Amino acid sequence: MVSPALKRNADHFSASSSDSKKTKSASITSFFGPPKSKTPDATQTSAPFPPRSASFNKDKWIASLTAEQKELLQLEIDTLDESWLAHLKDEVVTTEFLNLKRFLKKEKDSKAKVFPPEADVYSWSRHTPLHSVKVVIVGQDPYHNDNQAHGLAFSVRPPTRAPPSLVNIYKGIKKNYPEFQIPPNNAGLLTPWADRGVLMLNTCLTVRAHQANSHSNKGWEKFTQKAIDLVARVRTNGVVFLAWGSPAGTRVAKVNRQKHCVLQSVHPSPLSAHRGFFDNGHFKKCNDWLASRYGDDGIIDWSLVPTMKSTPTLPSNKENSSTLANVASSPIATPGPCLDKEDTKSCPGEDEFDDADVLEALAEVEA
Repeated sequence: MVSPALKRNADHFSASSSDSKKTKSASITSFFGPPKSKTPDATQTSAPFPPRSASFNKDKWIASLTAEQKELLQLEIDTLDESWLAHLKDEVVTTEFLNLKRFLKKEKDSKAKVFPPEADVYSWSRHTPLHSVKVVIVGQDPYHNDNQAHGLAFSVRPPTRAPPSLVNIYKGIKKNYPEFQIPPNNAGLLTPWADRGVLMLNTCLTVRAHQANSHSNKGWEKFTQKAIDLVARVRTNGVVFLAWGSPAGTRVAKVNRQKHCVLQSVHPSPLSAHRGFFDNGHFKKCNDWLASRYGDDGIIDWSLVPTMKSTPTLPSNKENSSTLANVASSPIATPGPCLDKEDTKSCPGEDEFDDADVLEALAEVEA
């Protein structure tokens, strides 16, 4: 069964996979489409998410590396998706990035525990190949406690429960889409979003266990900024950037807002969420913009629960056309004012949450 979808109109639920062959006016495919392969048919020249380039010869590139470079870059060779590596190959051989890898090698040789596990450092690239990116969510530091970080910003693997910032993200989605269901046991695995084109990228990709920001300013920031800039440059039909908090805002400062949609607000951390996150409407604004650019098939299914009981009738074509026309001409399709400088009084205490976003939220409160 196709997983249920949260549509742009919050007063409607998704249809089941049995509807997938109906006409566009009454079919779930008119909203999210049938399951798509990661590499669309090459004959579909107008497809918004074209197949990855075949021009990159990975073997030839590896052969061009020195012995030390091969040793230091083995993780990138083995686990960084080729769609990203093809564009970042020059960045990973820079002195700064190789020095980062030397630092990480020392961490490993000293038996320091580092999160996420090595195999997951680049999981974002494999779940969301470059050609499939529709939305970018910018995070900061990986979660630094056991059984949390696995390479996707804000996401944690079961049985770990959703950290406080993610709980607030759920609340934000629920406000936009009342039919959204929080996963059982308050789980926090967000791989379904990543597989649907939501790139969840932390600014720093590793951290020493129980020491927040311990790997900051070692070289990751330049690398991930290159990845963000790459999306802005290569995804020419436009994507949505969700930048929550001041640090994330600086990462998208140079994004072309005529080509892309940049939505900024306070961070979802309990220290700042009450100052505008729950009312920012980002999840619906994101889908409205994607629909105005790509049509209904381009929007994001934010659901994380496999089944829903109710499947009401979908809106008519006339209603859809009216909605898209309004979106295309409304301020939603362009970024609203950044909310990062709102009043910072009456913020809850630091002990109200324990996730790795504390430093980002504190920096925002102090700004």
